[in-house]
Amino acid sequence: MFRKFSAIGSALGVAIALTAGAANAATSDSTVRKDFQLFKDVAKSVDRYTQFTIFDDISANVKDGVVTLTGKVTMPYKKDDIEKRVAKVDGVRSVNDQIAVLPVSQFDEQLRYRIARSIYGNSNFWNYAIMPNPPIHIIVERGRVTLTGVVQSDVDRMLARTLASQSSAFSVTNALKTDAEMRDLNEQSK
Repeated sequence: MFRKFSAIGSALGVAIALTAGAANAATSDSTVRKDFQLFKDVAKSVDRYTQFTIFDDISANVKDGVVTLTGKVTMPYKKDDIEKRVAKVDGVRSVNDQIAVLPVSQFDEQLRYRIARSIYGNSNFWNYAIMPNPPIHIIVERGRVTLTGVVQSDVDRMLARTLASQSSAFSVTNALKTDAEMRDLNEQSK
């Protein structure tokens, strides 16, 4: 059972967006439900981590109480803190931490802030910017940008990509999902 934290609902940007893969036919319904509830508890734990920002992105895979964390964070202590937080969640048997730490780069850091100002400073995104946890995540690695998270519409998704593309990034990958897509994926996972 695969789930993804994307961009709506966290202390500084971890949103709980569910991306579900099909459950294995051999897996019982009660195990799937337990994994789904465990995922929600893990998501809540990560969601409440105050150091998680719009410049970080975490995904989780939960199977039989084993949580595999993937994604990218800007600082090594975040990787360690998130793993410790998840390990404390009731029902977690073990944590496989595959979170990558983004390389330190002044260019990447300037690019992150430039794109964040461009997106969240645009009047079309003010409703996102005023949220306690803005839902669009900006992952920059060696000048390459990936936008993750959840937006309300395809128009917002396309506009965010356009604004990010106007920066000096080498490339921009748009992995944003719409609310409707996330609802559909959430329904499929139940």
